[in-house]
Amino acid sequence: MTSLIDVIFLLLLFFMLSSTFSRFAEVELTAAGGGNAVRDDVKPAFLRLGADTLDLNGRAVALDGLAPAFAGAHDKGGPLSVLVSLRREVTSQRLTDLLVALRRVEGLRITLLGAS
Repeated sequence: MTSLIDVIFLLLLFFMLSSTFSRFAEVELTAAGGGNAVRDDVKPAFLRLGADTLDLNGRAVALDGLAPAFAGAHDKGGPLSVLVSLRREVTSQRLTDLLVALRRVEGLRITLLGAS
């Protein structure tokens, strides 16, 4: 009986130490497909993401400054298309941080172009 209790405590200790209690977040990605026509009067915004840099339409911007930069997008009506180009040195964590920052802005249609 004593050895059974020891085994139970060892199993309990093993499962408590091997499990994780952190919650993983998800970033929603959708594949490109057929959709509505793009309006001619609304030009897409161009983001170029580097390992330490972020350019919005050719101007350097901080990751925290993206929401104010897109604040006027709702005034033009309809969703704003954002093209995101990645430099070769961009990590997946840096891309995830950008997508989380862009998720806070409503009315954006994001298209990833890939590494350049």
